[in-house]
Amino acid sequence: MMSQTKKLSIAFYWHMHQPVYQLSPEGDFLMPWVRLHAVKDYLDMVLILDKFKNIKLNFNLVPVLLDALIDYGENEMHDIHSRITVTDVSDLTNDDKEFIINNFFDANYHSMILPNDEYNRLYQKYQLSGENDISIFSLQEYSDLMALFNLVWFDPIYKNKYADLKKLIKKGKNYTLDDRIKIIEIQRDIIRKIIPTYRQFIEKGKIEVTTSPYYHPILPILLDIKSIKKSSQSDLPLNLKMELDAKMQTEMALDRIKELFGKRPQGIWPSEHCINSKVLEMLKELGVKWTISDEGILSNSIKFEFLRDFRGYLEDPYHLLKSYDYKGVEIIFRDSVIPNLIGFEYPNHSAEGAANDLYDRIKAAQSKLLSSPDENHLLTIAMDGENCWENYSEDGLTFLSSIYSLIENDPTLETVLISDYLKKDCPKTLNKISSGSWINRNFKLWIDEPLKDLAWTYLKQVRDDFCAFVKQNPLHPNIEAARRELFICEGSDWFWWYGEPNDSGRDNIFDYIFREHLKNIYIYLGLKPPDYLDTPLISAISKPSRYPKGEFTPVLDGKEHDDEVWLNAGCIKIPDGPVLDEDKFFDKICFGYDKDNLYLRFYINEYNKQIIANSKRINQMYVYMRNQNKKQQLSPIRIIQKTESILPISKEKFNCEIQISIYDNEINLIRLVKAIPNNLWVINSSKNITVVFDKVVDVSIPFVDIGIDKGDTLEFLFINANYGIKDYFIPNEMLLTIKRM
Repeated sequence: MMSQTKKLSIAFYWHMHQPVYQLSPEGDFLMPWVRLHAVKDYLDMVLILDKFKNIKLNFNLVPVLLDALIDYGENEMHDIHSRITVTDVSDLTNDDKEFIINNFFDANYHSMILPNDEYNRLYQKYQLSGENDISIFSLQEYSDLMALFNLVWFDPIYKNKYADLKKLIKKGKNYTLDDRIKIIEIQRDIIRKIIPTYRQFIEKGKIEVTTSPYYHPILPILLDIKSIKKSSQSDLPLNLKMELDAKMQTEMALDRIKELFGKRPQGIWPSEHCINSKVLEMLKELGVKWTISDEGILSNSIKFEFLRDFRGYLEDPYHLLKSYDYKGVEIIFRDSVIPNLIGFEYPNHSAEGAANDLYDRIKAAQSKLLSSPDENHLLTIAMDGENCWENYSEDGLTFLSSIYSLIENDPTLETVLISDYLKKDCPKTLNKISSGSWINRNFKLWIDEPLKDLAWTYLKQVRDDFCAFVKQNPLHPNIEAARRELFICEGSDWFWWYGEPNDSGRDNIFDYIFREHLKNIYIYLGLKPPDYLDTPLISAISKPSRYPKGEFTPVLDGKEHDDEVWLNAGCIKIPDGPVLDEDKFFDKICFGYDKDNLYLRFYINEYNKQIIANSKRINQMYVYMRNQNKKQQLSPIRIIQKTESILPISKEKFNCEIQISIYDNEINLIRLVKAIPNNLWVINSSKNITVVFDKVVDVSIPFVDIGIDKGDTLEFLFINANYGIKDYFIPNEMLLTIKRM
């Protein structure tokens, strides 16, 4: 007789968030992502429920995003991209054309550009052109490029909902100004439907909506930075004194959701799943019933490691499938593997195959509950609900329809609204809550890195000035407007993009917006902003710690005994990567020269020194170089990008590339490659280049081999690119220079 399968509840929990892209409440958005994701993700993720009688979903909507949707839909505001889209091409300036060329190919190539013949033709034409050559496109092609960029961001379901949109997509090219205006009008119409549609589905009992603190701050940092483990070199302020801000942002968010949807949220999604005991105490004080975090936080809290087999299936899922109570606040913990599969792995497979794989994983977890003493078990699948779908065919529709259908047709599975599930469940008591986030169980993605620390220091200085002013002028009419600017600057996104390891491809824009909002605080209060806010934070950190003091000729043996000689060298430290020390093969590079040679020394990361002998990983460093003074044949960097985000420096062109490859504790390859016409490269002889590896990697490169004569200035940068895939640029905002004497 077969054992009876225990019913498994599943909570799909989709998080929707975008930061502030405006410099002021009345100004254009500097980036288009709210508008574009609005027509690609926010509405159709809910409308899909019309196809399923029994599927229920949970959504987390951050108020700052909802405010932006209202600005686009009701107030008909623009971003730079939409405003230029509705401009007559005959009125485009050269700067406008350059902006279009640099920004209107921001779409996934395989799923959005390649399937569209004309868009792909324009893209290929752009790729073969010189840098920022605005003459490559005719006025009609500029019109078509603007139209096609906006069209490919529509979710496919809207083709059948808007006859005009279907005609515009079918047209393919030769778009007019009226066409482009119509495209933006259809986008606004979709955006206007988002909030009312969510409200309708809440009233039907098909979805639950929760929220995050208003401008998406990292609550544990605001509440208790003193308790967060930091490195000994940390330059973080000792105390931010932002506890009140954390509480106000959370309460404002709860009020805003009630105002827009008619129901106060019972749950809070803490930004980036960052929690600690202070966060939970604050949530209880505000009347919040439940919250969520990541399985890594649960693992640390109950001292139980969630082991998985070679397929990634949990060996013992019991603890992860339970709800918990910590001093009156209930907590659910998400599975951390499934979001990575949905976000990064499944787009590489057929949608039906991916859905079946996820279903198999759900059933495998369910099969291990037969011995559980409990009746109720909840698998929480919580993740970003907007950024991965452009990597799927049909914007993820087939995948989502398939997995929802498999679950709906399985009587032993059910999807639930989280609050409803928790009402019937008996949570386990949690005596301790570990502090951390969904990434590496710590807060390293937002603090404790030089550039991030500097941003926190700026924020604290400005907040201190704000508090001092309010104390002296409590009735000033602009205090709340200034406070809004302060809350904006407390958002997680600035610190996520500042410094290592993340790059948006637009870090300079994020830096500018952050500093402008800090300045706005002073302007609202009638004060002059401090001069230091005029200086980009990026330039304050990414420069080398020192440049060469003069010529020197080191011993090249891979040892460290001649460090006194290298004291004359220039040096640049490599910031931590996403897994921090573990991912970083080198942690410092020194560079210098004598009359004949360029010298480089790569210092191996201390962590890697302990594991390098057993490592079979290929570690590759590229050096790209060119002569500042003389015309040379130049070609673009040929490193594969991990993401669609492109750093401005990655668009520079160079004359020489040197590749150094280390495998199995030995120099595996040293190769000189030179630029040739048509943006191509050809392997050159590298017999005169010396590379020695022992404790460090020492490199000598003759100036004559790289085309640098006496009096010339060499420009260069480094790229860590294991397996030829770019990890990070060193530095990431500028080129290093050496003048050959």
